[in-house]
Amino acid sequence: MGASGVIATLLDLVVPGGCAGCGAAGPAVCDRCADVLVQPVESRRPRPAPAGLPACVTGGDYDDPLRALILAYKEQGRRSLARPLGQRLAAVVRAGWPVPGPVALVPIPATPAAIRSRHGDHMLRLARQAARELAAASVPAVVATPLRARPRADSAGLDREQRAAAARAAFAVRWSRPARLSALAAVADAGAVVLVDDVLTTGATLAAATAVLHGAGVPVTFAATLAATRRHG
Repeated sequence: MGASGVIATLLDLVVPGGCAGCGAAGPAVCDRCADVLVQPVESRRPRPAPAGLPACVTGGDYDDPLRALILAYKEQGRRSLARPLGQRLAAVVRAGWPVPGPVALVPIPATPAAIRSRHGDHMLRLARQAARELAAASVPAVVATPLRARPRADSAGLDREQRAAAARAAFAVRWSRPARLSALAAVADAGAVVLVDDVLTTGATLAAATAVLHGAGVPVTFAATLAATRRHG
């Protein structure tokens, strides 16, 4: 973490902004908004689903207060939310993989521009917190970063087809040594390789990352997200 990231973390801890979910005075997540972090985990699949999308489990609908919590952590620098959101991500992973065995969490990587603007890779930080939570629950867990993100435009204003096209060119294998990829593939033989991201929307990002890993000989067991959008109409 760079100096700016350390400063952002300290400010978030020393000068709390109240509940990130509803704005109420008090802790970063009030008791009422904390309820959204213990709701039942569910399987979710966008319709239509892109080719190659793995099975997906999610922590709930991308609506407030869960949406507000994710955005406060991701876009507003509320680093103190890493722990409760990381705990939630661990719960989603455990729901998708309830059997004993090692788990390798592969976070969807951020672009260099996003890392700079957010003072760090938000999903890498959440994956590490989730791995700690899993290990504390006697689930062997590691965080692997075999993917790198190529520079790309923000997908917030793109439609489904545009998101799919952007996602197909968004990722590449970071690791140059085949032995490291082989070690990750070995986890899939005995346990699970789990892609983790914050929000499932069209599934294009997760499908593209899965395809890159599959091309490198690493099968993806399933994907886990904090939230998923629900299409209406």
